[in-house]
Amino acid sequence: MRSKSVVLIAVLLTPVSFVSMAFPQTQKSGSDAVAEVTRLQQESVKADLANDPSFVKQYYAGDYTSGSSWGISDTKASVLKDMSDPQANKTNKEEISDLKVRAYGNTVIANFKETYDSLYHGEHRARSVMCTDTWVKKGTWKLVADHCSQLAK
Repeated sequence: MRSKSVVLIAVLLTPVSFVSMAFPQTQKSGSDAVAEVTRLQQESVKADLANDPSFVKQYYAGDYTSGSSWGISDTKASVLKDMSDPQANKTNKEEISDLKVRAYGNTVIANFKETYDSLYHGEHRARSVMCTDTWVKKGTWKLVADHCSQLAK
């Protein structure tokens, strides 16, 4: 009878152990992730305004992809290439608001509104958009994907 109790307890604890291994996040680490990605979102704006490619080099994943409100898809390589030509690609103004950041284990989702005025491939662009950024912890936090849609006027 005792061996049946041990087996029963082991079976009952298995789902708890599996969940703990699959999502090994405490409440504190979740709030730490939210704070860190919130800081990174704000640093991203500063880097864009300064045309500083070091942020992209450090925090964009190698397989980063994006979709813009203009219907354009970018990669880390294409973003860095654009930044290397500040005469044709320059951020004049960029502000984010209504930032909401949520952590799910080693993945963080950031939603926000962004208003910008920029030069893209020599063409003036300005609008307000709603964006979703997806960050994954790969040693450090890496931006793996983002997408923005134009806000209704």
